[in-house]
Amino acid sequence: MANEPVLTANAPAPIGPYSQAIRSGNELYVSGQIAIDPATGEVVAGDVMEQTEQVLKNLCAVVKQAGFEFEDIVKTTIYLMDMYDFTAVNTIYSKYFGVIKPARSTVAVAGLPKGVRIEIDAIARKN
Repeated sequence: MANEPVLTANAPAPIGPYSQAIRSGNELYVSGQIAIDPATGEVVAGDVMEQTEQVLKNLCAVVKQAGFEFEDIVKTTIYLMDMYDFTAVNTIYSKYFGVIKPARSTVAVAGLPKGVRIEIDAIARKN
C-alpha cells in the first residue's frame, strides 16, 4: 500500500516541504492546520475563537478531500501560543465533534507559523 499525498485548494497550500495530509490505506495523517484563509492566503483577523474556526474549516476540507469524515478523526493535537486560550478554543472545537470526541493533546508552544495563536493536526481512521 503506497502513501498518497492529499491536496485541496479548500485549505491553505503548504508553506514548507510537506503535504496537507498523507493517506496510508485506511488511515489519514493531517499536517498541522493554521488560521489561513485559503481564498486569500492571509491569516484571518480576530481572536483565538475566529482563528480556531478557520483552523477547523481547513482541517475539515483536507479530511473531506481524502474521502474521510470528521467522525473518522481519532486523535488531534492542539498547539496554543497561550494556554489561557484553552477555554475559548474548546467552545469552537466542541461544535465540530459529535458525541464521540477524538483523543486529544493540547500543548503550549513558544511560537507558531505566521504568528497565529493556534495550530491543530489530526489522525483519522476508517473502519
